[in-house]
Amino acid sequence: MNAHDSPNAENSGNISPSELYTSQNWADPDIVDTEADSQRREQPNTSPRLLDEPHVNTQHAPISLVETAFLASAASLLWLVSYYLSLSPWMRILFPIPIALVYLRWGVRSAWMTTVVTCLLLSVLMGPYISLLFLVPYGLLGVQLGALWKRGASWYVSIGIGALLSTTSFFFRVWLLSLFLSQDVWEYLNNRIADFLEWILTFLVNWGVVGVELLGRPDVTVIQLMTLGALLLSDMVYLFTVHLGAWLLLEKLGNPIPEPPEWVQILLDEE
Repeated sequence: MNAHDSPNAENSGNISPSELYTSQNWADPDIVDTEADSQRREQPNTSPRLLDEPHVNTQHAPISLVETAFLASAASLLWLVSYYLSLSPWMRILFPIPIALVYLRWGVRSAWMTTVVTCLLLSVLMGPYISLLFLVPYGLLGVQLGALWKRGASWYVSIGIGALLSTTSFFFRVWLLSLFLSQDVWEYLNNRIADFLEWILTFLVNWGVVGVELLGRPDVTVIQLMTLGALLLSDMVYLFTVHLGAWLLLEKLGNPIPEPPEWVQILLDEE
């Protein structure tokens, strides 16, 4: 009997694709595709298709955003506590450090974001005026110190630039306060300093330390220069304490700042 006369050959057109699929030996390399098998592959697959599972992004929020928000709230809390508990003279050292830490860890964009968020929080909690008092100078100092520390600037450079920025910020705050009070606060300060110097001279004359010819109203220009010099000196002392606190604190957090001058290290070692 020929292969073409066999019952399988006569009924090959009636074999379902599934039966043909199971009956064929796909391991045989000499197998020949039949006409039914070709038709089965050419027919479109009309079986129901399962939908792909929706892709859900489970990636955690960037840690830089988390740290920015956390340190911004920390800076706001430091300012809030120091303002209401009258601890500002003791906590001023810590005000710019959170912003500088963000700069050291995540760069300039995150540092400015921390400054803006801190000012917004203080503006909501305490008002826009108090928010501006934090921005100038402490917010700007945080960004400036972070930039210099990240570039490895020496303490002399960072303290000098920070003192200039802090002194300039003092005049901005005086101008802002004068605007709110409708009075020249700078002139008022100069007059009070002149009265204080006149009192000191009177005291020295009474004790015979200096001559009577020194009595009189001090020159306004001299008073202003003395005030400016006193501001620069106080700002340098303040920036030195900020550097000292940041050097001791940030090194423990894994973001050290440049090493202090040798004489500072000698003094600390002796203590």
